[in-house]
Amino acid sequence: MKIDLNSDMGEGFGPYSLCDDEAMMKVVSSANIACGFHGGDPNTMARMVRLAKVNGVGIGAHPGLPDRAGFGRREIPYSADELRQQMLYQLGALKAIAASESQRVAHFSFHAAMGNMVNRDPKLADLMMDAIRAVDPGLIILAMPGSEIEAAANRASLKTLLLFLADRAYDAQGRLVARGLPGALVKDELAVRARVRQFLVDRTVTTIDGTTLDMPARSILVHSDTPGSLELARIVRSEIEAAGGTLAPASEVAG
Repeated sequence: MKIDLNSDMGEGFGPYSLCDDEAMMKVVSSANIACGFHGGDPNTMARMVRLAKVNGVGIGAHPGLPDRAGFGRREIPYSADELRQQMLYQLGALKAIAASESQRVAHFSFHAAMGNMVNRDPKLADLMMDAIRAVDPGLIILAMPGSEIEAAANRASLKTLLLFLADRAYDAQGRLVARGLPGALVKDELAVRARVRQFLVDRTVTTIDGTTLDMPARSILVHSDTPGSLELARIVRSEIEAAGGTLAPASEVAG
């Protein structure tokens, strides 16, 4: 079975970087490229697109709130239309850079607070998905199973690819444990290996309180800003291959 391994990439700016993007591009099958608001800048975006091209990695837009100091993880009370324009601005910028390199943006993944705000508000989710469809009806939306983003993408007749987050803990309702709470970030290599193996074999995840939940995903995310993310991504890739899976970009997995 084809499985996508993706990571949020290019989230530094100028001379600063959060991970070894060049090395990470050799491990993943899809890159969610920051589009200049929470991280990234025009030069970094172009470098990520070129790295993806060289390594045969699928290119995705990863827009966030305009809050570089807070890394896009702080909610800001923008209106729904303001959020729509911010998203479109970032998507358009990456599509232009990708086109200039004879590449295309194939998938889309919200970053942090912007995604949280969309997931809580069905009307906002519909507004976002309708806007994405107007720009590119072929974009694949990366979403967590059962999320409002998934539902809105389906309503807009956009393809989805469901995510399993290898480095984040889940609660009994299948939601991510909030960052800052004990155990929210899973960075132990043995723990990540066990979680990924369980997902690949049983299609389940064990929550932070010990509950077992179904996990109907076909894409695995490793956050590039998680400590040791490069080695964690290599572990995930090795588990996919050991289970007989084939690594493929989001566009191929979603079909």
